[in-house]
Amino acid sequence: MLQIQENMQILSNLTSKFPTFLLAGIPGLESAHVWISIPFCCLYTTALSGNSMILFVIITQKSLHEPMYYFLSMLSAADLGLTVSTMSTTLSILWFDAIEINLDTCIIQMFFLHGFTFIESGVLVAMAFDRYVAICDPLRYTTLLTNSRIIQMGLLMTIRTVVLVVPPLLLLKPLYFCRTNVLSHSYCYHPDVIKLACSDTWANSICGLIDLILTTGIDTPCIILSYILIIHSVLSIASPEERHKVFNTCISHIGAVTVFYIPMMSLSLVHRYGPSAPKIVHSMMANIYLLLPPVLNPIIYSVKTKQIRKAIYSVFSLQNKQMIA
Repeated sequence: MLQIQENMQILSNLTSKFPTFLLAGIPGLESAHVWISIPFCCLYTTALSGNSMILFVIITQKSLHEPMYYFLSMLSAADLGLTVSTMSTTLSILWFDAIEINLDTCIIQMFFLHGFTFIESGVLVAMAFDRYVAICDPLRYTTLLTNSRIIQMGLLMTIRTVVLVVPPLLLLKPLYFCRTNVLSHSYCYHPDVIKLACSDTWANSICGLIDLILTTGIDTPCIILSYILIIHSVLSIASPEERHKVFNTCISHIGAVTVFYIPMMSLSLVHRYGPSAPKIVHSMMANIYLLLPPVLNPIIYSVKTKQIRKAIYSVFSLQNKQMIA
């Protein structure tokens, strides 16, 4: 069946200006897609409900109207965007074997996928700056991180995202696709799409490299520098108890950085250096890359942040009281 679809797609791409692509499910396990969809549904439900809960408690609880939690709400919003941007194609493949997607739809999906990824990276930098100011310069915390400045930071992240995401996607339109366009993932991923083009992709590759430098290449060193300064400041504290207390305020953010950057870098390495790796490796890495942060971030912050735990508990307690009344 897949071979017939591939042959039809080659003919379509040779005769049409609107190429189509074939998305990948879980290679080798196509017959078990319906069963595989069960854990995927559980993960998507966890991501959607967890991040929605974080957003809800931050919006409704006045005690959480502080810079740290404003940044956390941005992180949850980005995670929701990441989850929704790929959920439709992934579940369509697993439930209905709907593997075809046209170039325009692919570009729209990549805009949101890469856009929310860049926003999340920027939010993690902002959260690192928040922790730096809170620990190293606490007396200026409220004057440096005002509401207007937080809004400006959010707008800057959004503008950076649009400026970086739009050009590489527009450069996909003139490309010529002349063969079977089977993607490695259950969603459209820019490096995955451009390697299928038959025409010159030099400009696309340069744009992709510039995007990588201006996001991960800047954001990662900024986060590392923030923590070097934080560690230097904390080590000057005499009391071990105080050191432990201060470090505890950073644990949630370090966890969020870890679950975001490690899968992203692993997927990039698989694409660049592992073309001979089994297709199932590409598929699993791609799904881990997008599902791990949205699923784990609400859990990390709910477990490690006392104020978030108390806010969630108070929301559920109020609902229970209203139901009893």
